[in-house]
Amino acid sequence: MKNSNFKYLNYGYIFKALGILFVITLISHVFREHLDIINIGLIHIIPVVIVAIHGNMKATVFITLLSVIFFNFLYIPPLYSFSVHNELYIWSFIIFGIVGWIITVQAKNLHTQTKQNELRESLLHIISHDLRTPLSTIHGTTNLILSNQNLDKNSINNLLEDINYASLRMKRLITNLLDSARLSSGEINLKLDWCDFEDIIGVALEDFSQKQNDELLDIKIDEIALYWGDNMLLTQLIVNLLDNAFKYSINNTKVVLKIKNSNDVIKIEIFNQSSHIDKAKLKNIFDKFYRLEDTNDISGSGIGLSICKSIVNLHGGSIKASSVNDGILIEVSLPVIKKAKLV
Repeated sequence: MKNSNFKYLNYGYIFKALGILFVITLISHVFREHLDIINIGLIHIIPVVIVAIHGNMKATVFITLLSVIFFNFLYIPPLYSFSVHNELYIWSFIIFGIVGWIITVQAKNLHTQTKQNELRESLLHIISHDLRTPLSTIHGTTNLILSNQNLDKNSINNLLEDINYASLRMKRLITNLLDSARLSSGEINLKLDWCDFEDIIGVALEDFSQKQNDELLDIKIDEIALYWGDNMLLTQLIVNLLDNAFKYSINNTKVVLKIKNSNDVIKIEIFNQSSHIDKAKLKNIFDKFYRLEDTNDISGSGIGLSICKSIVNLHGGSIKASSVNDGILIEVSLPVIKKAKLV
């Protein structure tokens, strides 16, 4: 039922064009004695235009053929026949086709340009805000240390921790930007090898502060044999999942990461407490550059979870998000396509 509704919403304009075609054909047929053949032809271009502005060439060709068939059958001599005895039929098809083709091509170009503008604005936001924020932290904290010679060792360590955390944020953001570009272009090929999830998590935790690892993270790992996958991409998957969970958690609440062994599937679950999010919004959180409303005070590019989805898809798995127990649960399922033979 949901799939049929989705298809209707996406292709509803075709049904609308069909409905208009039948209506204008009926009206034209009733008043055919009062309408010139040119006017009837112009009216029958309307459904073609309605479909063409959506940039769907196949739908445009379909509606064009249908409009020409109606036009030929009812108004081109010999009437009520599909015989082509008049050059008007040929010219009507050519004109309808040219109009539909021009509008469809222009609509596609406009759609591409709109997408490029959205991408450009998102990248400018990332560069101007998300990169500038940690860079300002590094610059300000460094100046504070250099200008104040009376700081005690504990204060200096805290400030250095701030610098380290800010630099890690910049590293994650730049890595995500590069990975997003590579994944979008299809340039990433899996480098499959035996992976140990305990090692993967250990490497991933190096991208976070000591406080986050020690105080705000709870990890539970089942006994898992080696997994056949791309070690680097799986590490990036864990990093992005943790980064997202930390950013959107309620202050001083724990993030829970679980790795479960379910025979032929490895399940990764990550939970963080947060304000309620509607199911409709949760469906979009894996889209590139999508950010939840009312999160402008939280730094982020909106590409971390989209990269997670791409990495999971490359491994033939699935990823979903749900709202449970006053928080957000993200579940990843990775199929075990090859089992290690341990002696």
